[in-house]
Amino acid sequence: MTLSPDPESLRAPRLHRWNDRVVLGAVLASFASGFGQFGVVTALGSVARTFGHLVHGATLADQAGLSGTKLGVGLAIIRLASIGGLPLTALADRVGRHRMLIVTVGLGLTATVLAAASPGYWWFVVIFACGRPLLSATNALSEVIAAEQTDTKGRAKALALVAAGYGVGAGLTAIIHSLASKSLGFRGLFLLAVVPLALVPLISRWASEPDRFAIAEVSPHYVAPALGAVGRPFRRRLVLLSIIAFALSFITGPANSFIFLFAQNIDHLSGVTTALMVVGAGATGLAGLLIGRWMADRFGRRVTGALGMTGLALFGVLSYTGPRIDLIAGYVLGVMFGSIFAPAVGAIVNELFPTSVRASASGWFLASGVLGAVIGLVVFGAIADIGNHFALAADLTFLPAMTVATLFWSLPETKGRELEDLWPD
Repeated sequence: MTLSPDPESLRAPRLHRWNDRVVLGAVLASFASGFGQFGVVTALGSVARTFGHLVHGATLADQAGLSGTKLGVGLAIIRLASIGGLPLTALADRVGRHRMLIVTVGLGLTATVLAAASPGYWWFVVIFACGRPLLSATNALSEVIAAEQTDTKGRAKALALVAAGYGVGAGLTAIIHSLASKSLGFRGLFLLAVVPLALVPLISRWASEPDRFAIAEVSPHYVAPALGAVGRPFRRRLVLLSIIAFALSFITGPANSFIFLFAQNIDHLSGVTTALMVVGAGATGLAGLLIGRWMADRFGRRVTGALGMTGLALFGVLSYTGPRIDLIAGYVLGVMFGSIFAPAVGAIVNELFPTSVRASASGWFLASGVLGAVIGLVVFGAIADIGNHFALAADLTFLPAMTVATLFWSLPETKGRELEDLWPD
């Protein structure tokens, strides 16, 4: 006797528009992740002044309060903690995207709030590091949910919207700290994470479980994947994407993490000027997302990703050349190219893998980026300590990593194809 397949496993997934409520729930989660994670970057100068010792001298430690090596190691530990986002993200392939999203965003923001009570620099590093993998997993899962809830026409738009949510959350911390650093300090900034924490019930209601996962889970061919495992047919794709993620974060780790310290403690930008720089970056970031979404759907994911990565590196170098105008122009245009990059790469990472291992693949992409950021931070910080040479550190860190953008042409182009059409037999 032959049993007929479960009707649930045969029905087509219900897909949504790029701006439907289910996608907006993922956007809110990404916003919360950006607000929680980026505070350590924007408040790094305050952290160094609070736990260090400022004197009039020529070294980075004299001007910032803590040495570049100490800051780099602390940031590297925080970044390295994000590697815990791999198993957390991969768990979504076993227990569901929605459940893991709510757990990670809630616990991650709670740890961010607790970091405000840190009694010393290394205590701060450890407490903040506890929340980092949770919020990193939140961001990865937000992209997985947005990709699975939409079709090929709306996917890049949905992922651009998720990236915008993260950017707004991160930018908001930068603006608040720039305008109110003296009254809030880093402690007050981290306490404000209770605001996105209050949005978790709304995120839970809006960001529902994608039909693609629900259908795959009840399929007669479904086998619960081993944690983080990705099948042999997909490993070459995963290795290439992991190398790209490593190189990208080798650039963005130090480029983003040291920029506000450089602006406030080395170039001595005023709080108002820094806030205006962030607002300008918000405008160019929005433009970049629109350009990136259009290019990804018109010219393809590969060329858009390569262009964005190249621009990130070049304008990252410009940011640290020294003059204030170069800092502002480099940061503002670097954010634009990072935004051009985001929709294309968010789409290709999710489109190249089947539903059963999609979250695991995103977790490996995240973990590779963590390792790249950690090594980049240590290298950049150590070079910057040699005579306070930020420009040399940027040249030796960003430019070699930029060449990895050529690997995009080793990946299959996924533009205009549905998720189900892209999996090898």
